[in-house]
Amino acid sequence: MLYIYMLGYDMDFGHMETVSLISAPKYPEKQVGYIVTSCLLNENHDFLKLVINTVRNDIIGNNETFQCLALTMVGNIGGRDFSESLASDVQKILLSNSCRPIVRKKAALCLLRLYRKNPDAVNVDGWSERMVHLLDERDIGVLTAVMSLLVSLVAKSQDAYWSCVPKCVRILERLTRGQDIPQEYTYYGIPSPWLQVKTMRVLQYFPAIEDPNIRKSLFETLQRILLGTDVVKNVNKNNASHAVLFEALALVMHLNAEKEMLSQCVALLGKFIAVREPNIRYLGLENMTRMLLVVDVQDIIKKHQAQIITSLKDPDISIRRRSLDLLYGMCDVTNAKEIVEELLQYLTKADFGIREELALKAAILSESFATDLDWYVDVILQLIEKAGDFVSDDIWYRVVQFVTNDEHLQVYAAAKALDYLDKPAVHETMVKLAGYLLGEYSHLLARRPGCTPKDIFDVIYDKFAVVSIGTKALLLSAFVKILLHSQPQDPDLRERVLEIFKRYECSVDAEVQQRCIEYLTLCAKGPSMVDIMAEMPKFPVRQSALLKKAGDAERDVAEESATKLRVQQQNSTALVVVEPQSNGAGPPILTPSAAPVQKKQASPSDLPPSAHPAALPVGNGHTEVSAVTAEDVSVPSLPEDPVTEPTPPPEPAPAPSGANLLADLLAPLAIEAPPGYAAPDSIVDSSQDPGPSAGTSGLAPMQSSGPADALALALYDGPSTKVQPIGSVEDWFNALVIKDSGILYEDPFVQIGIKSDWRGIQGRLVLFLGNKHNASLTNVRAVVLPPPHLRFKSSPVPDTIPPRAQVQCPFDVFCLRASRETAVLEFSYNNGNIPVSAQLKLPVLINKFLQPVTVSANDFVARWRALAGPPLKLQEVVRNVRPMPLIEMANLFNSLHIGVATGLDPNENNIVSATTFYSESAQATLCLIRVETDPSDRTQLRLTVGSQDLTTTYELMEYIKQQLIDTPPPTMVSPNVPTTIPTNSELTGPAALLNGLI
Repeated sequence: MLYIYMLGYDMDFGHMETVSLISAPKYPEKQVGYIVTSCLLNENHDFLKLVINTVRNDIIGNNETFQCLALTMVGNIGGRDFSESLASDVQKILLSNSCRPIVRKKAALCLLRLYRKNPDAVNVDGWSERMVHLLDERDIGVLTAVMSLLVSLVAKSQDAYWSCVPKCVRILERLTRGQDIPQEYTYYGIPSPWLQVKTMRVLQYFPAIEDPNIRKSLFETLQRILLGTDVVKNVNKNNASHAVLFEALALVMHLNAEKEMLSQCVALLGKFIAVREPNIRYLGLENMTRMLLVVDVQDIIKKHQAQIITSLKDPDISIRRRSLDLLYGMCDVTNAKEIVEELLQYLTKADFGIREELALKAAILSESFATDLDWYVDVILQLIEKAGDFVSDDIWYRVVQFVTNDEHLQVYAAAKALDYLDKPAVHETMVKLAGYLLGEYSHLLARRPGCTPKDIFDVIYDKFAVVSIGTKALLLSAFVKILLHSQPQDPDLRERVLEIFKRYECSVDAEVQQRCIEYLTLCAKGPSMVDIMAEMPKFPVRQSALLKKAGDAERDVAEESATKLRVQQQNSTALVVVEPQSNGAGPPILTPSAAPVQKKQASPSDLPPSAHPAALPVGNGHTEVSAVTAEDVSVPSLPEDPVTEPTPPPEPAPAPSGANLLADLLAPLAIEAPPGYAAPDSIVDSSQDPGPSAGTSGLAPMQSSGPADALALALYDGPSTKVQPIGSVEDWFNALVIKDSGILYEDPFVQIGIKSDWRGIQGRLVLFLGNKHNASLTNVRAVVLPPPHLRFKSSPVPDTIPPRAQVQCPFDVFCLRASRETAVLEFSYNNGNIPVSAQLKLPVLINKFLQPVTVSANDFVARWRALAGPPLKLQEVVRNVRPMPLIEMANLFNSLHIGVATGLDPNENNIVSATTFYSESAQATLCLIRVETDPSDRTQLRLTVGSQDLTTTYELMEYIKQQLIDTPPPTMVSPNVPTTIPTNSELTGPAALLNGLI
């Protein structure tokens, strides 16, 4: 049975025979019973309850061999039943002086397992004195097991075990001196390295040791470890000695040792980062990063800056990442320019896997330690020029904030932006930044040669034809500002600008079309509109989104990463936005941080409406423009700014007690609007934490993680309602998974249809809300609750739908990363006095952002072999698959936008597929899929999925499994809930006919 189980087969017989062998009196039968039971049964298996008494008899018996067998099985299985029944007996064996060391060692490990499973079942009262007694044990095996138990005990409560500290120090001193250590516990000349590591781990749970004698003895021991460790040729000895050494370094930092010892630690790590062995170099860089947490050693670490920069060019990407993190953490005002210049030079040679992180950290460092704002602008412009694809929008948003808040910087920034924009090849991010800056401040360059409004317009318009729709919208705003700021206006320039507006006023993109129409109206009103297009006001204080972005993307395995350290630093000269002291006294100004008390990173994040060239800011010290009415102009926000924040609103009045819970949650988000009002062009960024200033719309300001299973209930359990759908919501949802149009929901009063279009990382959903009733539907609400991996931009939903009318609600969707979670639509309305609500899953799944691709056999094989294995390539045997012919499975894959390649696999029973997944984080990721089927058993197959992004690989594999596994559909409508159907007297025309069919 055990052999069959080891081959990988499920064992569903013979358990009773196995358990009965434990009760056998002879050793061979009992041994087999214990071994097989440990392998085949888990802690929740019912058969274990049958052997508890037998196991207890063996533990409390006098046969030490049987005791070892029983303790080994209990330690391997664990579980609450064993812990409640056997924990006290195991403790007695551990404390017994009559048991042999081998039995006590097994008892300590068994007790550790029981304590981890059920701490309450282990009697720990008075254990501090008993642990002190156990730490006097001379047998190294027992002592190692007891130290493992002590680590778990002090992890939960340190105060009760202070008396163990002197004993631990003596044990560590005994080990480092090699006193009375048996040969069998000496590993390559190192006395029990496992016990040394565990002992130092225990000491790290206690605060600094105050006793001078104990502290002196401990530091002498640590000094002996630091001096006695060196790199040798034997790999096993290196691993053991470095495990002890790096634990000692962690303990030195924890105890806040003298500066001399800390300097010695840094010097030792500096020697490690210079060796050829990559593993040792990695560990040296990692622990030097941890050393940054110690205040007194930053200057010493700077001495190794040249070697760290050399490691930045190491062939191993793990070492490069660790070097980048260390440089990022050790940067300050004294070496910021040197480090940032090195990062910029390395940026052009760095591989794609590290460029985004490199660009982000260079931007943060240049911002945090810029003593000269001109240098900061130069760095960001170089960054965009050298790594435009890897520079996020948050970075250029941040430049806009700095330039807007510093009048002296505006001329320099506009001139530099013009120089970069005038180059032949310019990245689109540079076009966005330069277009915005020149639209705002080009009039400040009027006296310079070659900087007339017409010249600047020509430079910008030269890039207009090659940019995306979103950038075109931003450049249209720049054009109208350049025109209205040039007084008197150049007739030729005016004619060219108006020609562009007229050409695009019929654009298929609603944003571009609306801007052109409104800007034509502005231009027609002449110079009186100059004030409307004035420069943007200064920005208020906001938390830095760059630091948050760096923390989210941090891949550090250290206990405190350099990114977290950067957030905590207090001696930075970061430039901050200081708000006025009195309300309305004036706009905020940009100043260097003069004291740690004032240090607050001015956020790059989320351009507020004041960052948009056409916004009309009101309040917060800004001048209100009262000459323009809503009929005169209606200016939209930029479509490419998914992280928009409005100017912080005044505190809203408390919602009335009768308001519903959702209205209460959304009320603080409205700006001078009644509860339930939805502002147009609301933008929700699910990747940001929505706060009081995160948006103005009541449409989709809340976040909710959808269910992980894409086949879960499409209609969630919502508030009690008498109106139920007239069909299967689950079936409608499943149909929309593979189709782009259809019915999402329908009940006797309303029908929701959906139509979608998907291109790359972006998609557009249009909901068609149709009123089937002969009376108006009121209090209509449609709120999207997006999961973290999706970003929605929604339009307002009318509060009332007239009888037999239909309204359209468009939503723009952006994919941030791969995930199987689904967005939820909270839909509600009132039919007279009858409230109706439903929570519906939106068919925005991972397959919507897939695009099938065609690859040749050679290309597929080369890319397949390049994916070495987990986590980039995952393989799993999938069982309980819906039996289907191979052609049907291929059609299913094609319907999910996973292109099936024919003729690539010589086995006709296999399917080979290729598709591209689009997202903001992973860009365009090629995914390769291979399905190996068994013609004799269609209920199982072997699935292999690979890509260059581990998250995409895992999520796509799980999604494909969900589509293949045969799961019965859940019941959608409870039969106990009555359904209200309008009577025939209430319906006429098509609605009456529909009611008859129902």
